[in-house]
Amino acid sequence: MTPQSPAGESGPSSESTFSFGHELPPEESPAPGKGIIRVLQLYPRDMNIYGDWGNALVLAQRLRWHGYTPELLEYNVGDTFPSDIDLIVGGGGQDSGQLVIQDDLLSRETVLKELAENGTPMLVICGLYQLFGKFFKTRTGSVIPGIGILDVETHGTDERLIGNVSVSSPEFGTVLGYENHSGQTTLGPGVLPLGTTAKGTGNNSSDGQEGARYRNIVASYLHGSLLPKNPALADFLIRTAAERKYGSFSPGAPDDSYALLAREHAARRPR
Repeated sequence: MTPQSPAGESGPSSESTFSFGHELPPEESPAPGKGIIRVLQLYPRDMNIYGDWGNALVLAQRLRWHGYTPELLEYNVGDTFPSDIDLIVGGGGQDSGQLVIQDDLLSRETVLKELAENGTPMLVICGLYQLFGKFFKTRTGSVIPGIGILDVETHGTDERLIGNVSVSSPEFGTVLGYENHSGQTTLGPGVLPLGTTAKGTGNNSSDGQEGARYRNIVASYLHGSLLPKNPALADFLIRTAAERKYGSFSPGAPDDSYALLAREHAARRPR
């Protein structure tokens, strides 16, 4: 990888921290000892809008609360893909950002498919949700091919789906977030929806479904960022990563007070 400082100047390489202008908050206590969980954020330089960096922050903090040491890495266009990844998170981006990463993502199709099929937990939001599918066809007719991990396809439209969203999920209860997209995604038989929309639109303006589930992948259009308001979803990713790496997961004692407060406020917001 080729880390850069926030000003764009080259800095010392480090696989244990984010380098794209991101720093983790200081730890309140010495690092716990249940083991290391390596979290990779995909394309933070080009696919990181609407607060998606907050998902990585939540995973790092909750890993500490559960007794694990987070090791956060980033992967951008042209970087060497790191090995021994335990958990992957990817965010959204504009159509221009998707075009920037298109060829590089296709070049990583094999390794990402292997990780997905082997059960690596992943969270992909908005633009990367679309590109983990078969293709994204823009409203002008250009086709951006996806890597086909998810049995979904997306078509750009002139209709913008924007506003607060509440999703009823059979796995995670009520999932709260915010959508802002003009691509409309339809699910094939190879995936299940994350849930059904009680408020908001979700994948498209017709079927009332939001997101997609396949193996240990959670895909969603929900920004805001998603994980601070949805600790059950964050803990699913962490538990799955720990069980795959260490054979078991012993939960810690996370402080969910701010998450519960955020959920209360989000639930009261109008569409």
